[in-house]
Amino acid sequence: MNTPFPPVEFDAGIIGKLSQSGPRYTSYPTADRFQEDFGYGQFLEAVAGLRMRRSRRPLSLYIHIPFCDTVCYYCGCNKIVTKDHSKAAVYLGYLKQEIDMQGRLFDGMGQIEQLHFGGGTPTYLSDKQMGDLMTHLHANFDFASDAQGEYSIEIDPRTVSVERVHSLRAQGFNRISLGVQDFDPEVQKAVNRIQPEAETRAVMDAARAAGFRSISIDLIYGLPKQTMASMMQTLDKVIDANPDRIALYNYAHLPHIFKPQRRISEADMPSPAVKLELLAMCIQRLCDAGYIYIGMDHFAKPDDELAVAQRQGRLQRNFQGYSTRAESELISCGVSAISAVGATYSQNEKTLDAYYDKLEHGVLPVTRGIKLDNDDLLRRIVIQKLMCNFELSMSSIEQGFPVKFRQYFATELAKLKAFEEDGLLTIDDEWISVTPKGRLLIRNICMVFDRYLGTPQPLRYSKTI
Repeated sequence: MNTPFPPVEFDAGIIGKLSQSGPRYTSYPTADRFQEDFGYGQFLEAVAGLRMRRSRRPLSLYIHIPFCDTVCYYCGCNKIVTKDHSKAAVYLGYLKQEIDMQGRLFDGMGQIEQLHFGGGTPTYLSDKQMGDLMTHLHANFDFASDAQGEYSIEIDPRTVSVERVHSLRAQGFNRISLGVQDFDPEVQKAVNRIQPEAETRAVMDAARAAGFRSISIDLIYGLPKQTMASMMQTLDKVIDANPDRIALYNYAHLPHIFKPQRRISEADMPSPAVKLELLAMCIQRLCDAGYIYIGMDHFAKPDDELAVAQRQGRLQRNFQGYSTRAESELISCGVSAISAVGATYSQNEKTLDAYYDKLEHGVLPVTRGIKLDNDDLLRRIVIQKLMCNFELSMSSIEQGFPVKFRQYFATELAKLKAFEEDGLLTIDDEWISVTPKGRLLIRNICMVFDRYLGTPQPLRYSKTI
């Protein structure tokens, strides 16, 4: 497979009919299925299993910096809002301790080919703190060369200068992701994130001058005060800025879970019908501008590595979204961070006190996780293939697992018939193929293969579209 996918099709009637709450499948099983009886000991067993098999798979590294100077009302991330930057210095001491422990565990087991700094706001750290942290990482892990590795960082353009952008490149980052969300002043005021367009453009210009290989912009549709006209103006400005990738997220308004969202006036929220119109307009405008719809909110230029990897059938999906790399072990450090090692997922403590306490006792701060059984592994690869490639070869699954696909998934195939009747996919003797109309509803399709979904969970998940 090395041909471009046909354009995505927007069918408001089908989308309205099938709209429901559901997982985003950055993992399977999803994080809400993690168990508290999985801890440090089980994580060590997973790493030991890799050593026994002499695994040399590529390694990915995620670093979580939870701090922010101000709160953005829409945000649902694990974050700590404080202007007391001394807290970051304390955090870094413990974070480096965790990095030391993970470095010893994975010593000699492979190179780091991917690094991602997320948050919070990674650039909450000072330039010196970031430089020291990168030096510490390189002292504990073997990194692939700059040309071979993908080393990315999330940037709040309000927190960096042109000089800081150049410094980040010198410290080893070669990809940059900028939070924009919306350029409209009224929308920015409604979500407490004032960010002039000129500020963002200056950071992008600096990133290009510094030699960053890829620039990505994050947008959100469905925010308070958004209108069709204002969103079109934001899209025009983003397209003119010419980023390599664009992430267009659906704002999930869950004030019962995320307290900052309670500061958003319900009266300012676009109606569900307007949200669908916003989404349709965004997709059309970005595709008309030459971007390829990768899936699950992501767009990329045709020659971007994401688009190329998808055409070649080697796109992957993990907790940071889509990835071009072969499946790798994901080592995550920092409060609330989630690792994927062997056939396990594990999550760190979610509060600083609990995170610090475990490290003070000399153990990794794992608080919960899950060990995947054979059925989990099988369903994970099925969901992964559908999410990334929008098609699945049944015989390829049979080659990797001791099952007869049609027998094992007889119930699921029967459920997929309804999607087939709606024109969202086709099923023949060999392939399950998602149509252009079905690509926007890929989460719904994948939910059919999720054995953990017994009853709807409207309070747990965001809307599938």
